[in-house]
Amino acid sequence: MKDEPLLEMRNVGKDFDGNVVLKDISFTLRKGQILGLCGENGAGKSTLMNILFGMDVIRETGGYTGEVLIDGKKVDFKKPLDALYAGLGMVHQEFSLIPGFSVAENIMLNREPSKGNVISKIFGKHGKKLETVDKEQIRSIAESALSKMGVELEINSPVSEMPVGHKQFIEIAREISKIKTRLLILDEPTAVLTESEADILLQSMKKLSENGIAIIFISHRLREILEVCDKVLVMRDGLVVDEKDKEETNILEIARKMVGRNVESMEDFSKNKSKRQISDEVILSMKNFWVDMPGEAVRNVNLEVHKGEILGIAGLAGQGKLGIANGLMGIYEAGGEVLYKGEPFSLNNTKYALEHGFAFVSEDRRGVGLLLDEPISWNILFNALQIKNVGIRSILGGLFKFRDDKTMDKIAREYIDKLEIRCTGPGQKVRNLSGGNQQKICLSKAFCLDPEILLVSEPTRGIDVGAKELVLEALRKYNSENGTTIIIVSSELEELRSISDRIAVTCEGEIFGILPPQAKPEDFGLLMSGEKIEEVGA
Repeated sequence: MKDEPLLEMRNVGKDFDGNVVLKDISFTLRKGQILGLCGENGAGKSTLMNILFGMDVIRETGGYTGEVLIDGKKVDFKKPLDALYAGLGMVHQEFSLIPGFSVAENIMLNREPSKGNVISKIFGKHGKKLETVDKEQIRSIAESALSKMGVELEINSPVSEMPVGHKQFIEIAREISKIKTRLLILDEPTAVLTESEADILLQSMKKLSENGIAIIFISHRLREILEVCDKVLVMRDGLVVDEKDKEETNILEIARKMVGRNVESMEDFSKNKSKRQISDEVILSMKNFWVDMPGEAVRNVNLEVHKGEILGIAGLAGQGKLGIANGLMGIYEAGGEVLYKGEPFSLNNTKYALEHGFAFVSEDRRGVGLLLDEPISWNILFNALQIKNVGIRSILGGLFKFRDDKTMDKIAREYIDKLEIRCTGPGQKVRNLSGGNQQKICLSKAFCLDPEILLVSEPTRGIDVGAKELVLEALRKYNSENGTTIIIVSSELEELRSISDRIAVTCEGEIFGILPPQAKPEDFGLLMSGEKIEEVGA
C-alpha cells in the first residue's frame, strides 16, 4: 500500500510581488505514509500547504509554478472545496468549532445526514429539503471517526465544556469522518496538547497510516517527528534542504538543517563584533509572568534583563515570544511578578508603562502601531505629545495648552533625516509610505518618548533587505548612544544574532534557554523545538 504514490509535487515555486518564497520544491508522498515537515517560521511550509489545498491567497497573487499530482494525475485546485473533493483534509492551528454545538455536531458540521418524514414523503422527490436531520447517524459517524483515532469523548457534550486538547481531537475527527479523506495535513497539532494527549494523537496518526491515510505532519517538536514519521522533509528559505527516511537522520541534524546558515560568516561576525560589557544591574525582572494573548500565550516566564543590553527573544510561531512585550505593555491581560528598577511594575495599564519609561514597537504596525490616515508628524509625536507634552505650547502658566504644529514638524523632520525616511515631508499620510518607511515611523515614534526600555516586536517583518539593515542599525545606534535597554523579538534568528548581546528562546510559553549570539545554530534549533541541549549530547 505504501509503495503507491498518492501525492507528487514537482518543481513548485511561488513568489509574492517578486519576493520568492518557494523555489523548485519536489517530493513524493505515498499512500499511508507520514511525512514530517520541519522548518523555521518563514521557511515556506504554510505557502506550500496553501498551494496544495487551493487556498484563495495563492490564486489571488498570481498562482504558482510547477506541478501537483494526485494519483499520478496533474491537479490545480482553484479552491479548498476542490481539494476536499479530491480527498484532502487540513487541520489548521486555529480551531473552527462552534462552542454551543456538541462533539458529534461539530464533527459532522455542514455534512449532516437526513432522513425522510411524513411531510417529506408526501412531496416525493421534491421533499428532500423537508427531511429531518438524522441525529442517530450523526452520532454513529462521529463515534466511528473517534474510534479510528483511538480516542473516547462524550459525543453529546458541548464543545465549550471541552479542554483544548479534546478540541484538537474533534478537529481531526471531523476531517477523517469524510468518506474520501486520503491525505491529512496536520499543522502543529500537538502545540496545544499535554504530553499524554500528544502521545494519544501520535498513536492515532499511526492507526490512520495503517488504514492507508497519508499524513503531512508539520511540527517543531522533533522528537515527535522522529517517533511517528516515515520520512522527514526540512525546509529553509523556501528550499528543501534535506529529505531523509527517519532512520537516516537525528534531532541534532534536523535542527542544524532547519536553522543552519553560513556558520563561517557568523564566526567572522563574532570575531569582529565589539566586546560589550553588559551591566550586572537588573533593570527588569519577570517571575512566573503570564500573558493571555491569543495564539501566543505566555505561561510561565522567568527572565532578568540587564540595564543597557540588547536582549533578543527567539522562538517558533505560537510559542509565546510575541506575548511577552504585548503583556508588559498592557495590550493583553497579564499577571505574575514584574519588577522594574527593583520596584513592582503595574501590569495591564498601557499608560502606566509609557509614563514609566517604556516604549513599544508592535509587530502589527498597520493595526496597532500607526494612524494610517494621519500625517507623519502626528504619528511620530502622538505618544510623546500625550505622555510628555512634546509638541505642546502652554500659556498662562499651563492653564491653556495648544498643539504646536511648527515644533511637531521640526521634530518630525529630524527623525525623517536620521532614519532616512523616504517621503514628501512631515505632512504626508503614513498610509502612502512603503512598509520599510512605515516601520521607521514606528521606531521614530518610540525614540521620541526617550524610553529607558524599548520593546520591539518583529522590526523587519515585511520590509526589503535594504530597509532591514537601516532599521537594525537605527536600533544599534540608539542603544549605544542613549544606553537604552532594548528587548527585540524576531522570527529571524540571524537578525537577532547580528544585534543581540544575549538571546532568550521561548518554547510553549516559557523561556527554554538563553544563549550567546555566537552559539551554534543547531543549539537554537534544539531549544526552539523543546529539546534541552545537554539531553542530545550537544
